[in-house]
Amino acid sequence: MSRQQQALFDAALLRTSAWDAVKKLDPRVQFRNPVMFVVYLGSILTSLLALAMLTDRISGSASFTGAIAVWLWFTVLFANLAEALAEGRSKAQ
Repeated sequence: MSRQQQALFDAALLRTSAWDAVKKLDPRVQFRNPVMFVVYLGSILTSLLALAMLTDRISGSASFTGAIAVWLWFTVLFANLAEALAEGRSKAQ
């Protein structure tokens, strides 16, 4: 039994996986993975803190807090993308 060689980055698979990664930002989906749910909540709270600092509602460094929020959002999105790619590859086989 031979398996076909699949490209590492197939454009169609990446498109569908990227859309699936965005759809996985639903809190009900995130809640199934406790670690990523905590990172998801942290990214929301950090984004709100950065916004509050930007509008001078609270004191602090809005740029630093915003940078942390961006890193947290990238972490959540790339974890979702990796999961969606794995699901897409398993469906393709």
